[in-house]
Amino acid sequence: GPWRSLADVELATAEWVAWFNATRLHSAIGHLPPEEFEGLYYAQHHPNEPIAINR
Repeated sequence: GPWRSLADVELATAEWVAWFNATRLHSAIGHLPPEEFEGLYYAQHHPNEPIAINR
């Protein structure tokens, strides 16, 4: 196979996971990468503004 050591397998796996989560285009979510879609979702549904400040 293309891998000569466990480190090679681990690197290939990490690269694939990074591609799967951040780069690939997913047709069910408008051809956006999953990571981008998730960011847009949270920007719309979970604003970063505090609801209340207890003093």
